Amino acid sequence: MMKPKTVKKTAPAKTPTTASAKSTAKPTQETRKRGKYEAVRQDLLNQRRALLKEAGISLPERQDQIISPDTTDQAQAEMDRNFLLRLKEREQKLIKKIDQAVERIDIGTFGICRGCGNEIPLPRLKARPVADLCIECKTRQEQDELIRGK
Repeated sequence: MMKPKTVKKTAPAKTPTTASAKSTAKPTQETRKRGKYEAVRQDLLNQRRALLKEAGISLPERQDQIISPDTTDQAQAEMDRNFLLRLKEREQKLIKKIDQAVERIDIGTFGICRGCGNEIPLPRLKARPVADLCIECKTRQEQDELIRGK
């Protein structure tokens, strides 16, 4: 008597969804852009860290200065303090611009001029990584500001 043949069931072929499958797939335009700007992204993050580190050190040291009985020295100390506060405000604005630039890299819109929609040349982005306008649009903006008196 013969035994009936048993058919071995095999699991259906799975479509690869792991990271290894992603690495074999062709990179998308967004992924290529991210890779293109990865060095700029790291520079931005390093600059951000340095600004935050410096911000925590320099201002408190200056506030501990001894008040001098000489009015000239007091005036100079006040001017120095105001100057430092203005610098801190500028650093805060720069940190905000850095955060926005990193976000644009992450979402794939970094390097695109918000004025005309053209690509911003890489040398400009390396020189001024927080730039969101091409040179032509930035020049136009500055001329408009001069005309308006801002």
